[in-house]
Amino acid sequence: MEATVEVDKTIDARGSFCPGPLMELIRTVKTAPVGSTVEVLSSDPGSSKDIPVWIAKAKHEYIGAIAEDGYTRFVMRKTH
Repeated sequence: MEATVEVDKTIDARGSFCPGPLMELIRTVKTAPVGSTVEVLSSDPGSSKDIPVWIAKAKHEYIGAIAEDGYTRFVMRKTH
């Protein structure tokens, strides 16, 4: 993942269980401007599969994931 990605919106879904983090991401992306960067902080292990798959299916740009202490940071860019 790019080291200097500027994030426009952070969704703190730590403590939320599947499909919560993904649903919060979908809701946020619907209203985010094209080109904006959104990150999701999730402690749910299912997000490691669900979030990247949805981003690809929705044809947005998956920038990457960073494992933090007790959660993962998923970063994407809205492309349309």
